[in-house]
Amino acid sequence: MNEPVPGLAAGAVEGPWYHPTGNEVALFEQCHARGLAVMLKGPTGCGKTRFVEHMAWKLGRPLITVPCHDDLAASDLIGRFLIQHDGTVWQDGPLTRAVREGAICYLDEVVEARQDTVVVLHALTDHRRILPIDKTGEVLQAAPGFQLVISYNPGYQRMLKDLKPSTRQRFVAMDLDFPPPELEARIVQHESGVDQAAANGLVSLAERIRQLRDRGLAEVPSTRLLIAAGTLMASGIPLREACYAAIVSPLSDESSMVDALRDLVDATFV
Repeated sequence: MNEPVPGLAAGAVEGPWYHPTGNEVALFEQCHARGLAVMLKGPTGCGKTRFVEHMAWKLGRPLITVPCHDDLAASDLIGRFLIQHDGTVWQDGPLTRAVREGAICYLDEVVEARQDTVVVLHALTDHRRILPIDKTGEVLQAAPGFQLVISYNPGYQRMLKDLKPSTRQRFVAMDLDFPPPELEARIVQHESGVDQAAANGLVSLAERIRQLRDRGLAEVPSTRLLIAAGTLMASGIPLREACYAAIVSPLSDESSMVDALRDLVDATFV
Protein backbone atom coordinates (compact mmCIF):
# COMPACT_ATOMS: atom_id res chain seq x y z
CA MET A 1 0.00 0.00 0.00
CA ASN A 2 1.31 3.44 -0.95
CA GLU A 3 2.03 5.62 2.06
CA PRO A 4 1.13 9.33 2.04
CA VAL A 5 3.80 11.96 1.68
CA PRO A 6 5.06 12.83 5.19
CA GLY A 7 3.49 16.11 6.33
CA LEU A 8 0.85 16.17 3.58
CA ALA A 9 -2.47 17.41 4.95
CA ALA A 10 -5.55 15.26 4.49
CA GLY A 11 -7.30 16.12 1.24
CA ALA A 12 -4.34 18.04 -0.17
CA VAL A 13 -3.15 17.42 -3.71
CA GLU A 14 -0.13 15.15 -3.63
CA GLY A 15 2.89 16.42 -5.52
CA PRO A 16 5.98 14.54 -6.73
CA TRP A 17 6.65 11.95 -4.00
CA TYR A 18 10.00 12.17 -2.24
CA HIS A 19 11.11 10.57 1.02
CA PRO A 20 13.84 12.55 2.82
CA THR A 21 17.00 10.71 3.82
CA GLY A 22 18.31 13.48 6.05
CA ASN A 23 17.85 17.23 6.53
CA GLU A 24 17.88 18.06 2.82
CA VAL A 25 14.32 19.44 2.72
CA ALA A 26 14.87 21.99 5.48
CA LEU A 27 18.27 22.96 4.06
CA PHE A 28 16.81 23.54 0.60
CA GLU A 29 13.95 25.60 2.05
CA GLN A 30 16.39 27.88 3.86
CA CYS A 31 18.51 28.28 0.71
CA HIS A 32 15.42 29.19 -1.29
CA ALA A 33 14.24 31.71 1.30
CA ARG A 34 17.64 33.44 1.22
CA GLY A 35 18.25 33.29 -2.53
CA LEU A 36 21.17 30.88 -2.31
CA ALA A 37 22.05 28.72 -5.31
CA VAL A 38 22.16 24.97 -4.64
CA MET A 39 24.42 22.26 -6.02
CA LEU A 40 23.16 18.67 -5.72
CA LYS A 41 25.89 16.03 -5.80
CA GLY A 42 25.21 12.32 -6.00
CA PRO A 43 25.28 9.15 -8.10
CA THR A 44 23.07 8.59 -11.11
CA GLY A 45 19.49 7.74 -10.21
CA CYS A 46 19.67 8.53 -6.48
CA GLY A 47 16.75 10.97 -6.62
CA LYS A 48 18.29 14.38 -7.38
CA THR A 49 15.74 15.31 -10.03
CA ARG A 50 12.80 14.00 -8.02
CA PHE A 51 14.03 16.00 -5.03
CA VAL A 52 14.03 19.24 -7.05
CA GLU A 53 10.57 18.47 -8.44
CA HIS A 54 9.27 17.81 -4.94
CA MET A 55 10.79 21.00 -3.55
CA ALA A 56 9.40 23.15 -6.38
CA TRP A 57 5.95 21.73 -5.62
CA LYS A 58 6.38 22.16 -1.87
CA LEU A 59 7.52 25.77 -2.29
CA GLY A 60 4.82 26.55 -4.86
CA ARG A 61 7.33 27.66 -7.49
CA PRO A 62 7.35 26.87 -11.22
CA LEU A 63 10.21 24.59 -12.26
CA ILE A 64 12.20 24.91 -15.48
CA THR A 65 14.54 21.97 -16.11
CA VAL A 66 17.43 22.01 -18.58
CA PRO A 67 19.26 18.73 -19.38
CA CYS A 68 22.85 19.82 -20.04
CA HIS A 69 25.01 18.41 -22.85
CA ASP A 70 28.28 19.08 -24.67
CA ASP A 71 26.69 21.38 -27.25
CA LEU A 72 24.74 23.51 -24.77
CA ALA A 73 25.67 27.10 -25.59
CA ALA A 74 25.02 30.24 -23.57
CA SER A 75 22.39 31.29 -26.12
CA ASP A 76 20.52 28.04 -25.43
CA LEU A 77 20.10 29.22 -21.84
CA ILE A 78 19.70 32.98 -22.34
CA GLY A 79 17.88 33.19 -25.68
CA ARG A 80 18.36 34.29 -29.27
CA PHE A 81 16.90 36.37 -32.07
CA LEU A 82 14.64 34.44 -34.43
CA ILE A 83 14.03 35.43 -38.03
CA GLN A 84 10.37 35.75 -38.98
CA HIS A 85 8.61 36.92 -42.11
CA ASP A 86 8.29 40.47 -40.77
CA GLY A 87 11.72 40.76 -39.13
CA THR A 88 13.52 39.39 -36.12
CA VAL A 89 12.11 38.75 -32.66
CA TRP A 90 13.82 37.94 -29.41
CA GLN A 91 12.97 34.62 -27.74
CA ASP A 92 13.92 34.06 -24.10
CA GLY A 93 15.82 30.91 -23.24
CA PRO A 94 14.88 28.76 -20.22
CA LEU A 95 17.24 30.53 -17.82
CA THR A 96 15.92 33.96 -18.82
CA ARG A 97 12.32 32.79 -18.41
CA ALA A 98 13.12 31.51 -14.93
CA VAL A 99 14.76 34.83 -13.98
CA ARG A 100 11.77 36.84 -15.24
CA GLU A 101 9.13 34.56 -13.70
CA GLY A 102 10.77 33.83 -10.36
CA ALA A 103 10.98 30.13 -11.15
CA ILE A 104 13.42 27.48 -9.99
CA CYS A 105 15.86 26.76 -12.82
CA TYR A 106 17.37 23.27 -12.61
CA LEU A 107 20.45 22.51 -14.72
CA ASP A 108 20.80 18.73 -14.72
CA GLU A 109 24.37 17.36 -15.08
CA VAL A 110 25.71 20.88 -15.45
CA VAL A 111 29.34 19.80 -16.03
CA GLU A 112 28.29 18.39 -19.39
CA ALA A 113 27.81 21.98 -20.57
CA ARG A 114 30.68 24.01 -22.04
CA GLN A 115 32.70 26.09 -19.58
CA ASP A 116 31.88 29.33 -21.39
CA THR A 117 28.22 28.48 -20.92
CA VAL A 118 28.57 27.85 -17.18
CA VAL A 119 30.22 31.27 -16.72
CA VAL A 120 26.92 33.05 -17.54
CA LEU A 121 25.54 31.70 -14.26
CA HIS A 122 28.02 33.56 -12.06
CA ALA A 123 26.17 36.87 -11.81
CA LEU A 124 23.05 35.01 -10.69
CA THR A 125 24.79 33.17 -7.87
CA ASP A 126 26.05 36.07 -5.77
CA HIS A 127 24.54 39.17 -4.18
CA ARG A 128 23.82 40.76 -7.57
CA ARG A 129 21.31 38.14 -8.76
CA ILE A 130 21.35 39.59 -12.26
CA LEU A 131 21.42 38.18 -15.77
CA PRO A 132 23.05 40.41 -18.39
CA ILE A 133 21.71 39.80 -21.89
CA ASP A 134 24.39 41.15 -24.22
CA LYS A 135 22.35 40.73 -27.40
CA THR A 136 19.51 42.97 -26.18
CA GLY A 137 21.39 45.18 -23.72
CA GLU A 138 19.11 44.15 -20.86
CA VAL A 139 20.29 43.49 -17.36
CA LEU A 140 17.59 41.42 -15.67
CA GLN A 141 17.18 41.45 -11.91
CA ALA A 142 16.03 38.05 -10.72
CA ALA A 143 12.38 38.10 -9.71
CA PRO A 144 11.46 37.05 -6.16
CA GLY A 145 11.38 33.27 -5.90
CA PHE A 146 14.05 32.66 -8.52
CA GLN A 147 16.58 30.01 -7.54
CA LEU A 148 19.34 28.31 -9.47
CA VAL A 149 19.89 24.60 -8.83
CA ILE A 150 22.52 22.44 -10.53
CA SER A 151 23.36 18.76 -10.24
CA TYR A 152 26.10 16.38 -11.22
CA ASN A 153 27.61 12.98 -10.45
CA PRO A 154 31.03 13.50 -8.80
CA GLY A 155 32.12 9.87 -9.14
CA TYR A 156 31.49 9.83 -12.88
CA GLN A 157 32.82 13.30 -13.58
CA ARG A 158 36.05 12.84 -11.65
CA MET A 159 37.43 10.87 -14.60
CA LEU A 160 36.22 13.30 -17.24
CA LYS A 161 35.63 16.91 -16.25
CA ASP A 162 34.58 18.91 -13.24
CA LEU A 163 33.35 22.33 -12.22
CA LYS A 164 35.93 25.05 -11.75
CA PRO A 165 36.51 26.13 -8.12
CA SER A 166 35.30 29.62 -9.03
CA THR A 167 31.96 28.10 -9.96
CA ARG A 168 31.68 25.50 -7.20
CA GLN A 169 32.13 28.06 -4.44
CA ARG A 170 29.07 29.98 -5.58
CA PHE A 171 26.74 27.16 -4.49
CA VAL A 172 25.58 25.56 -1.29
CA ALA A 173 26.41 21.89 -1.85
CA MET A 174 24.09 19.09 -0.82
CA ASP A 175 25.36 15.51 -0.98
CA LEU A 176 22.70 12.97 -1.88
CA ASP A 177 23.23 9.22 -2.04
CA PHE A 178 21.26 6.02 -2.27
CA PRO A 179 18.95 5.68 0.74
CA PRO A 180 19.60 3.15 3.52
CA PRO A 181 18.30 -0.32 2.52
CA GLU A 182 15.10 -0.18 4.58
CA LEU A 183 14.16 3.23 3.23
CA GLU A 184 15.17 2.33 -0.32
CA ALA A 185 12.89 -0.72 -0.16
CA ARG A 186 9.99 1.53 0.94
CA ILE A 187 10.67 3.86 -1.98
CA VAL A 188 10.81 0.99 -4.48
CA GLN A 189 7.59 -0.46 -3.09
CA HIS A 190 5.82 2.93 -3.20
CA GLU A 191 6.96 3.85 -6.69
CA SER A 192 6.64 0.48 -8.45
CA GLY A 193 3.73 -1.19 -6.72
CA VAL A 194 5.52 -4.46 -5.84
CA ASP A 195 5.02 -6.09 -2.47
CA GLN A 196 7.43 -5.63 0.40
CA ALA A 197 9.22 -8.95 -0.11
CA ALA A 198 9.98 -8.16 -3.76
CA ALA A 199 11.14 -4.64 -2.88
CA ASN A 200 13.46 -6.02 -0.20
CA GLY A 201 14.84 -8.52 -2.71
CA LEU A 202 15.55 -5.83 -5.29
CA VAL A 203 17.38 -3.71 -2.74
CA SER A 204 19.36 -6.74 -1.55
CA LEU A 205 20.37 -7.40 -5.15
CA ALA A 206 21.44 -3.77 -5.57
CA GLU A 207 23.54 -3.92 -2.41
CA ARG A 208 25.39 -6.96 -3.77
CA ILE A 209 25.98 -5.38 -7.17
CA ARG A 210 27.14 -2.09 -5.66
CA GLN A 211 30.03 -3.95 -4.07
CA LEU A 212 31.36 -4.43 -7.62
CA ARG A 213 31.85 -0.69 -8.09
CA ASP A 214 35.66 -1.02 -8.08
CA ARG A 215 35.76 -4.40 -9.79
CA GLY A 216 35.08 -3.45 -13.37
CA LEU A 217 31.56 -2.05 -13.08
CA ALA A 218 31.51 1.60 -14.17
CA GLU A 219 28.04 2.37 -12.79
CA VAL A 220 26.12 0.63 -10.02
CA PRO A 221 22.35 0.08 -10.00
CA SER A 222 20.42 3.18 -9.08
CA THR A 223 17.18 3.38 -7.17
CA ARG A 224 15.65 4.33 -10.51
CA LEU A 225 16.65 0.96 -12.01
CA LEU A 226 15.18 -0.88 -9.04
CA ILE A 227 11.89 0.96 -9.51
CA ALA A 228 11.91 0.05 -13.21
CA ALA A 229 12.45 -3.62 -12.38
CA GLY A 230 9.71 -3.48 -9.75
CA THR A 231 7.33 -1.84 -12.22
CA LEU A 232 7.89 -4.67 -14.70
CA MET A 233 7.35 -7.24 -11.96
CA ALA A 234 4.15 -5.55 -10.82
CA SER A 235 2.86 -5.63 -14.41
CA GLY A 236 3.33 -9.41 -14.64
CA ILE A 237 6.84 -9.81 -16.07
CA PRO A 238 8.61 -12.76 -14.39
CA LEU A 239 10.97 -11.70 -11.62
CA ARG A 240 14.27 -12.77 -13.17
CA GLU A 241 13.34 -11.50 -16.61
CA ALA A 242 12.47 -8.12 -15.11
CA CYS A 243 15.83 -7.97 -13.31
CA TYR A 244 17.77 -8.98 -16.42
CA ALA A 245 16.03 -6.33 -18.54
CA ALA A 246 15.88 -3.43 -16.08
CA ILE A 247 19.04 -3.94 -14.01
CA VAL A 248 21.60 -6.26 -15.62
CA SER A 249 21.44 -5.16 -19.26
CA PRO A 250 21.57 -1.39 -18.58
CA LEU A 251 24.69 -1.82 -16.42
CA SER A 252 27.02 -3.69 -18.75
CA ASP A 253 27.52 -5.20 -22.21
CA GLU A 254 30.66 -7.13 -21.24
CA SER A 255 29.80 -10.82 -21.33
CA SER A 256 31.67 -11.93 -18.22
CA MET A 257 30.22 -9.07 -16.17
CA VAL A 258 26.72 -9.79 -17.47
CA ASP A 259 27.12 -13.44 -16.46
CA ALA A 260 28.28 -12.40 -12.99
CA LEU A 261 25.31 -10.05 -12.58
CA ARG A 262 22.89 -12.75 -13.71
CA ASP A 263 24.41 -15.10 -11.14
CA LEU A 264 23.77 -12.48 -8.45
CA VAL A 265 20.14 -12.22 -9.54
CA ASP A 266 19.75 -15.99 -9.34
CA ALA A 267 21.46 -16.11 -5.93
CA THR A 268 19.28 -13.31 -4.55
CA PHE A 269 15.96 -14.70 -5.71
CA VAL A 270 16.31 -18.43 -4.97
